[in-house]
Amino acid sequence: MARKGEFGEPVILDVDGFDVRISNPERVYFSARGETKLDLARYYEAVGPGIVNALRERPCMLHRFPDGVDGEKVHQKRLPRGAPPWVETVRLFFPRWGLHADELCVTRLADVVWAVQMSTVEFHPWNCRRPELEMPDEWRIDLDPMPDASYAAVRRSAHVAHEVLDELGAVGFPKTSGGKGMHVYVRIRQEHGFKEVRRAALAFAREVERRLPDDVTTTWWRKDRRPDAVFVDYNQNARDHTIAAAYSVRGTPEGRVSAPLRWDEIDTAEPGDFTIATMPARFAELGDLMTDIDDHVFDITPLLEWADRDEAAGDEEPPDDPTVSERGPRSGG
Repeated sequence: MARKGEFGEPVILDVDGFDVRISNPERVYFSARGETKLDLARYYEAVGPGIVNALRERPCMLHRFPDGVDGEKVHQKRLPRGAPPWVETVRLFFPRWGLHADELCVTRLADVVWAVQMSTVEFHPWNCRRPELEMPDEWRIDLDPMPDASYAAVRRSAHVAHEVLDELGAVGFPKTSGGKGMHVYVRIRQEHGFKEVRRAALAFAREVERRLPDDVTTTWWRKDRRPDAVFVDYNQNARDHTIAAAYSVRGTPEGRVSAPLRWDEIDTAEPGDFTIATMPARFAELGDLMTDIDDHVFDITPLLEWADRDEAAGDEEPPDDPTVSERGPRSGG
């Protein structure tokens, strides 16, 4: 256990008029270069408009690392205790268990920095916004490489996804996952529930697979997928599924970031290019590459028609994710 003052005296940050206390500011969180808890808070200040745009009004799961990213990770659904009165929450209901959870609902940058004080590294928002918590407004295309898949295959998959989106008249916003994959976000009308958005995402994934069968798979069970394939994970659009937000740091020793990209960067950008050390300068130069995502809202009706067509041809919809259906909301750990 750390002794009082071992990781430096607390620092008070003025975050847009809100005082946020950072305790243990000198605790090393990222072992590759030695960035600290205070460095993490400063990173989120540097990309403030971007991270707030990604999280605003969304229920948010927190991935906390009390001892830095080389230590234990805590998955925190409920808001940690001790929040100042200005931090807002949103109440979620989980019908299967008859339980509620009050999750962080970011409305300002100070909320993000306060979460860092509570040892949060990663922010994983839902794909819906209050007050319409049962109707997603964000369709998420997750290009998830299997263990033997190359990043070149991820890039090819992204290009085909872009091609299909263009044909649909949808505007996609790509970003690195912060790991080995890539995400593409599309803003959609809040008119359909999670099940219908998942059906639409599956229909899209199947179309990408048809055009790039040597690289892409939609096979449901992981054990049945080719180890060199890229899985288009449509299930990330199911209820209570979250993935790291744009500009979220990931729990890696080098502090990789889930970084928004321009489409013309897909073939040159490497996931390791984007860290808490490099992103502040990039953000200062380019700003938030997702700043206008709300101006490009897509109607998923054509995808639902594709889903009807596929099901009529005998393509069944896979079951809900059993790992989600068997667990309730967690308060951490």
